[in-house]
Amino acid sequence: MPLAVYMLGLAVFALGTSEFMLSGLLPPIAADMDVTIPQAGLLISAFAIGMVIGAPLLAVATLRLPRRTTLIALITVFGLGQVAGALAPTYELLFASRVVSAFACAGFWAVGAAVAIAMVDVGSRAKAMAVMIGGLSIANVLGVPAGAFLGEHLGWRSAFWAVGAASAVALVGVVTLIPRIPLPDERPQLKKELGIYRDRQVLISVAITALAAGGVFCAFSYLSPLLTDVAGLDSKWVPWVLALFGFGALAGTTVGGMIADARPFGVLLGGISTSTVLLAALALFGGTAAVAVTLSFALGFSAFFTAPALNARMFNVAGAAPTLAGATTTAAFNLGNTGGPWLGGTVIDAGWGFSSTAWAGAGMTVVAVALVALALRWQRTDGRSRVIAAGGSERVREAGAEAAAAGGSERVREAGAEAAAAAPAAGTGPGLPGPPQ
Repeated sequence: MPLAVYMLGLAVFALGTSEFMLSGLLPPIAADMDVTIPQAGLLISAFAIGMVIGAPLLAVATLRLPRRTTLIALITVFGLGQVAGALAPTYELLFASRVVSAFACAGFWAVGAAVAIAMVDVGSRAKAMAVMIGGLSIANVLGVPAGAFLGEHLGWRSAFWAVGAASAVALVGVVTLIPRIPLPDERPQLKKELGIYRDRQVLISVAITALAAGGVFCAFSYLSPLLTDVAGLDSKWVPWVLALFGFGALAGTTVGGMIADARPFGVLLGGISTSTVLLAALALFGGTAAVAVTLSFALGFSAFFTAPALNARMFNVAGAAPTLAGATTTAAFNLGNTGGPWLGGTVIDAGWGFSSTAWAGAGMTVVAVALVALALRWQRTDGRSRVIAAGGSERVREAGAEAAAAGGSERVREAGAEAAAAAPAAGTGPGLPGPPQ
């Protein structure tokens, strides 16, 4: 795995810390900005919605720009957004800084994923994505609790300054370690890139990702009151349980990344089905503290076990548009991160209690499992994709490796043509990436 991929993971650590740290900072922000806690909570929603909108918009806006230059610009804007948040004198300016940061975060995720995919061969896509997602997992284990600690002892603004400093470190790493990836001879065309949305496998992958993520975060967003009000756990233990979820997420990402390239549908079916069972168990037995704590770790594992496969799957079915593929995955995850908590809040407001969020989440993941089974059936019956099908053909894998090494040269087009010719006989495996941008 190239060192540059690990640097992208470090950058994602800063991004993820900023995205999730507000969950532990809402009371002091509300008091300082003279707003209610629900109003302060809108800062979290603003970030998620900014990610949903910003990922495809920035992917399109930067489609013809050099990838390395784009990453440098986006991590710089993100870092400045953290500084603006730390200095914001009013709630409105803090809200605006979160939206700007979310746009930059979304763009970095989308372009960074495309760069990571371009730097590895077709058999290592999920491993590369596991490294990037690992940065998000570590953010949940270390970054979010650290932000809460800083907020409690040094004020909430100190957490923003800390993320700004981490962004500066990531900027140095991107500048020094990310190689210049040449643009293809034929400039990317937006119309062709947007063509991926006519592929039903792309659309069903979006739905699977949103439902799988939303189902888990439907319950996770309200895990704190579930632990205290339902399981009877003392509030001082809640941060430790949340960190335990993060450790489970890190372990799940690591294991899932190891096997997702070889068994993508097995990982998706197994992981999402396990999340469904765990959510149902949390709803039924979450009143026992020891059970709730154990299930928190297991749920973190099962949720992030599928994350590398979900990312790699999108690149496999939408490899003809690698930047929009990354943007689409980012938007899909954040659709889940927005819709899941909304559904959880809806069932709580209906008077069904905090345990009902786990039932609602399980309902979402059941639908996700059904869609994975449908996608697998389509793949077996269609045997085709909008991108070159790699299947099991050694010749196709060699062509993909040569294409990645050759950048935008004539050899890429020749390799792509040879791979396309070989695809029908090869089967229905994952697709090859387009020429790196």
